[in-house]
Amino acid sequence: MNDPQCEFEIVVVGAGPAGLAAACAAAESSGRVALIDDSPWLGGQIWRGEQRKHFDREAQTWITRFGRSGAVLLDQTCAIGAPKPGTLLVERAGASREIAWQRLILSTGARELFLPFPGWTLPGVFGPGGLQALVKNGWSIAGKRVVVAGTGPLLLAVADGLKKFGAHVISIAEQAPWPRVRDFGLNLIGHPSKLLQGAGIKWRLRRVPYRFGAWPIRAEGSETIERVTLTDGTRTWTESCDALACGFGLVPNVELPLALGCEMKNGFISVDQWQTTNVADVYCAGEPTGIGGVDCALAEGQVAGHSAAGQRDRAAALFDRRASWHRFRAALDSAFRLREELQSLANDETVICRCEDVPLGRLKRFNGWRDAKLQSRCGMGACQGRVCSAAAKVVLGWTMESVRPPILPVRLGSLTLPLPPSSAS
Repeated sequence: MNDPQCEFEIVVVGAGPAGLAAACAAAESSGRVALIDDSPWLGGQIWRGEQRKHFDREAQTWITRFGRSGAVLLDQTCAIGAPKPGTLLVERAGASREIAWQRLILSTGARELFLPFPGWTLPGVFGPGGLQALVKNGWSIAGKRVVVAGTGPLLLAVADGLKKFGAHVISIAEQAPWPRVRDFGLNLIGHPSKLLQGAGIKWRLRRVPYRFGAWPIRAEGSETIERVTLTDGTRTWTESCDALACGFGLVPNVELPLALGCEMKNGFISVDQWQTTNVADVYCAGEPTGIGGVDCALAEGQVAGHSAAGQRDRAAALFDRRASWHRFRAALDSAFRLREELQSLANDETVICRCEDVPLGRLKRFNGWRDAKLQSRCGMGACQGRVCSAAAKVVLGWTMESVRPPILPVRLGSLTLPLPPSSAS
């Protein structure tokens, strides 16, 4: 491969807040920088749609800055493997190509954590972020009754957003108990912008019941969800609804970092003060290093971008800001850690792997993820285990033992290499 269009000094994978910040910081002080993302927009899931409809001023600031940075955007491009050091295999427009890099920054983001319970596969049951994305892109929620459940500050933000689009938010069920959420709120005093933002959302939702220590145990309906049953561990009640937005936090997308050989610690990619992984010239920023929100991702992304560009003085100038958001991240993790009762929401008939229709009862016959995958096809469907593996970790205590390419589903032709010219005369 001698195509100069495929050779870059710095390649950033993931165009969410961390990736945007990393690409901007790197491109403003370095040579050829490329930003790769499998979507057709900048901003990741959190800032989805910002290039067309301006919802977030901070998002617009970073998107505009990226446009002026000189970095190359390779959108609708999937990183599917790393065939050799310093090279990424990507798929774009149905064809594969290799991209050479001297330094690589991984900002692959996170996905929602779904914990199976009876009825969770019914139409009308969404992840909070997924439903928010649908609505932002034109799916009508006006007049529909919505229950929001799960855990984390995202629940309030989603409920607020749905309400702005005309939804009738019936209630919000937060699995974390009130004392932990209260303490988290007190910690926001050190982050006035978050405190003000949270107070504004809570005021706009003041007429919506917000229950602590409550979670869904069953969804029911004939062809789509019609009602959801919730509990606080002592009593249960049922609420009629047209949609349930339910998610139990986020799971980091670590498949590509693991495929490259990056080490993990406590479920996240391990990095040093410069956001450097154990793999030479590979950096990581954002949710794969810890679930901390937009501001934490932006700080880490800038540190990674400056570090990769050799501007360590600029990176070091951001250490205090990053440390502040790391304290916020620790408070977030402590406040919204999952309660033990959520491990037993599913019964033996509850489907764990939606792609291959594998119920919990069948999975209990196996000793671990690899055994279950080989004998039941669990994790071998379209999502390649991204949903069921996270659920199996919570419900069964299993962990993925290895990551193999392709990292994302691709065309078969993208995995084949052309044959060398024949030597026959």
